[in-house]
Amino acid sequence: MDPAGNLRNDIEVALHRQNLTAWQRTFLTDIHARLERSGGKARLSDKQWRKIFEILGRPDNVIALPPRTVTAYPPRRQPSKLLWPRFSRASRRLRWRLRNLAIGFLVMAVVAVGLQALDLGRVQFQSSPMTLRASQTQEFSVTDGDTVHVIGEAAGTRLVGFNTPEVFSPECQLERQLGERASSRLRELVAHGGSRLTKVACACVQGTEGTKKCNHGRYCGTLLVDGKDVGSILINEGLAVPFVCGRTSCPPTPRPWCRG
Repeated sequence: MDPAGNLRNDIEVALHRQNLTAWQRTFLTDIHARLERSGGKARLSDKQWRKIFEILGRPDNVIALPPRTVTAYPPRRQPSKLLWPRFSRASRRLRWRLRNLAIGFLVMAVVAVGLQALDLGRVQFQSSPMTLRASQTQEFSVTDGDTVHVIGEAAGTRLVGFNTPEVFSPECQLERQLGERASSRLRELVAHGGSRLTKVACACVQGTEGTKKCNHGRYCGTLLVDGKDVGSILINEGLAVPFVCGRTSCPPTPRPWCRG
């Protein structure tokens, strides 16, 4: 079990939501980058945790807390003996309240997981192709260079066959800039051409489709603009690289943009 990894996955899924404000998107991106740099050992303040739960605390977002590390404080003067008993009682009450708060969040997480399991048991993955014409109905929006979001669906749709630079968790400034250019280019293609989005099966182990064990819970699809695959267009323009998966698994995601 990797709690910090679960938190990063929850943040990545949330960043594909369309209802985030600019401040919320910037805040989650910064937290995700800190977790990436520290290997999941970043120290977060109570205020930052409250903001994370405020943004991701909906029933369909379950957060696994990474272990909190103890911060070393510089030596300080001991309080007087008259104040020490009162200070100790206040500390115990604070710890008791924090423990009850943590238990409450864990109970909410367990309930949310149970509800998700029931929903997944009732809903079967639709393997038949579904075509949407963005130029006529605008039924999906562009999240980044290789991800779109169908209006009305909880999860986004990852376009297959190529990979574009990351916008939400880049490894360097150049990758972020190229990721923004790829996103803008995909929006331009969709806006000025006849688009067709087709759902396809993801390269995952059988039975994991639609769960976080498969493509972070996202769908998979192909997108044609005026009959041309957008992945081929972005690759030819230097804004993407080929990324071909097998039947049930994918190779390491290619990210060559920050190499010297």
